[in-house]
Amino acid sequence: MPETRQIIPLLLAAAFISGCSSLPATGPDAGQPPLIVAHRGGAADFPENTLLAIDNALRNQVDMLWLTVQLSRDGVPVLYRPADLSANTGQSGTVSEKTLAQLQQLNAGWNFKHTAADGQVSFPYRAQALPIPSLQQALAAIPENVPVILDMKALPAGPQAQAVAQLLERLHAWNRVLIYSTDASYQQAFAQYPKARLFESRDGTRDRLAGVALAHDCAAPPAPGTWVAFEYRRPVQLVETFTLGEARSKVDARLWTPAAVDCFQSAGKVGMLAIGVNSAEDYRAAACLKMDAVLVDSPRAMRDVKQRLERPLRCN
Repeated sequence: MPETRQIIPLLLAAAFISGCSSLPATGPDAGQPPLIVAHRGGAADFPENTLLAIDNALRNQVDMLWLTVQLSRDGVPVLYRPADLSANTGQSGTVSEKTLAQLQQLNAGWNFKHTAADGQVSFPYRAQALPIPSLQQALAAIPENVPVILDMKALPAGPQAQAVAQLLERLHAWNRVLIYSTDASYQQAFAQYPKARLFESRDGTRDRLAGVALAHDCAAPPAPGTWVAFEYRRPVQLVETFTLGEARSKVDARLWTPAAVDCFQSAGKVGMLAIGVNSAEDYRAAACLKMDAVLVDSPRAMRDVKQRLERPLRCN
């Protein structure tokens, strides 16, 4: 890990993970830009959820890692996102149909494309096999002071939650991770593990953001110390129902607004993560909103964006 890694953002992230009741100030008011979180290890730079992606994200000085978890047939948590293995590898089927040994014979970089400046497309990792790593292998490769967000994929939630919990308990790694899922059943599945630190359910975050945007109403904010996550930009459909049917309006919604941020913070400090921030414009906007972290696809590109952010930050 580079010795030039900034210490203050890491201490801030570690404080959020540990659930400290007294958190340091965050965002532009504290002179710190939003933390950089590598989405699937940095899916735009290297094959997603691989040890190669993780290593390069760390080299690009990310503050946190976001990794996607599924369960193998023999009950081992592994890093893989799509529903079918054919999306990233040269084989088909699901993760749950294969054992860890079988999964690690596959090449998770098989379909990763590289487009050269002249427009030529190549598949650089077809000659360099990148196995699907287990979660244990990934945690062993990540320094303990770099927080990890585990995005739970696949259902049912119960067996996967149990397998992940048993691994984290055995590795004494609960304090290193936050648990996220778009499926609310994972909230229930992890509720039986007191050491588990969960993001607020996506439904809860979306409902509150929509309430602020459309009804100008702030529903009960999350408990202090909670983390929340939602896209910075999100295509949505507004559906109106009436006697003769319904009508729909498509909107490129930006639900993170100053009013939304004030709502989320109204009961105490909440960690806010904006998903899908991949440009200098959006990163600056997230900093002006005082978001705590942003989820990025290219740690390589966003490292430079973060370093070039003007100080002090001037927001309209």
